[in-house]
Amino acid sequence: MSTNDNPHGHWPEGYARVVLDSVDSTMAEAARRAPDIERPTWIMAKTQTAARGRRGRPWVVPAGNLNATLIFRPEATAQEAAKRSFLAANALYQALAIYVPSDQLALKWPNDVLLSGRKVAGILLESSGQGPYVDWLSIGIGVNLRHTPEGVTDAGFPPTSLMAEGGWEVAAQDFLATLADAYATQEAKLLRLGFGRIREDWLSKAARLGEVITARTGREDVTGIFDSIDRDGNLVLITGTGPRAISAADVFF
Repeated sequence: MSTNDNPHGHWPEGYARVVLDSVDSTMAEAARRAPDIERPTWIMAKTQTAARGRRGRPWVVPAGNLNATLIFRPEATAQEAAKRSFLAANALYQALAIYVPSDQLALKWPNDVLLSGRKVAGILLESSGQGPYVDWLSIGIGVNLRHTPEGVTDAGFPPTSLMAEGGWEVAAQDFLATLADAYATQEAKLLRLGFGRIREDWLSKAARLGEVITARTGREDVTGIFDSIDRDGNLVLITGTGPRAISAADVFF
């Protein structure tokens, strides 16, 4: 890409955008707005006061990093909606690869993006619904663009930022345009080609595929060769007792 090209994506047709100065969390704001949304909506906040990651863990968000949530109404069961984490991961990879060499990036199951082996982005999904299909799905995304969070001492993978690894400087709102464009492409791909293609794309960028890793489920640690993810998005490890499909865990290697 030449320096004269615009690296930021065009805002995708059919998606709305809300930019807030401050909010408790974009996920909480998405849930509050859920009854009234008419089309897929990205909610971005310049600062968050009560951000959270997976399993209720705090998510540190220095000013200048991306804090955003996409909320929409997919025609999907809860299990199908959960697969959107892989769409989001693929979109994040494509967006980040515009600003940093792609060979420095990798996707870590289930929902992190690594840059030079450190965590640069995380994904959090929430949904609501009583019937066969979810009423709404929100995809929360945090990306360390300018600043590496300080004081993170209990992470399996230490944080880093795009700038810390020599990436281009990019404003959060510009990066959101790149990401939103990439995510819309992933949704179109899912519609045309199915989850099998999303899965293949994700595996082609997966960290430590074919290597020994450990999945910590909360009940046990399972160590084995990272073989694949299955059609439901479960992690598949080849262990001493055979293949194991794991639906939820923290991964270490």
